[in-house]
Parts: sequence; structure tokens; C-alpha cells
Amino acid sequence: MTATARSVTLAGVAALAAANLKAKEIIALDVSDQLVLTDVFVLAAGDSERQVGAIVDAVEEAMYLNGAKPVRREGKNAGRWVLLDFGDVVVHVQHEEDRVYYALERLWRDCPVVPLPEEVYAADPDAHITRAITI
Repeated sequence: MTATARSVTLAGVAALAAANLKAKEIIALDVSDQLVLTDVFVLAAGDSERQVGAIVDAVEEAMYLNGAKPVRREGKNAGRWVLLDFGDVVVHVQHEEDRVYYALERLWRDCPVVPLPEEVYAADPDAHITRAITI
């Protein structure tokens, strides 16, 4: 099973919203073969708790404008690791220290990388590095 076209589109929306707020190490993984609850994980990192919160707000707004409302949100008050569950897409925005420590892309390394809009890679040059490491 592979991620639906809608899931891939929404992952791109979330990634672009994060990139527009200078999120780092943005990557999307097709977890549909591993999980029955969701199709795509989008991972992004912020430099500080404030930036993590701003990225989360931007992702929520962009997803809402594209017809996706969060089913669940966890961790926003702490600002270290926020999980936004949109059903078919789950967005993890982590503080960069937590992103390195938990290394979710290594945990899900068997999952294929979902291609993101080129604007994401233009805004975040490290996204290409993350993408290459994960493959």
C-alpha cells in the first residue's frame, strides 16, 4: 500500500508551510505500509521553542486552508516536540536537539521518502541532505 495522492499533497502543504518559517531538516516519509492509522509523517525541526510554536501555527493554518483539520495536537505548550495529527498526515515539529536525539527518520528508515515541492528544498538546503541520508 502507498500513500494516497491527497496525503502526498497535504504533506507538501505542511512541509512548505514549515519551510516558509525556516524549519530545518524537513522530510516526509510514506509510513502507510507500516501503520494503518496514517499515510505520511512529515518531520521538521526548529531552533527554539518559539520557532517550533510558530511553525506549528503556520502548518495548522496552511492545512486548514487546504481542507484538513487536526484530529489531535500534542505538545504545543512545551514547544519541544509537537505532534499534529491530520488523519492521513501526521506532522512532527521538534526542537532541533530533540530531532537529533530521537532521530525519527532513522527509526522509520525502511519507509520510502515522499517527494516534496522543490520550494521546500530551496528554502531548506539541508532537506536534500536529510533526504539523501534517509534513502
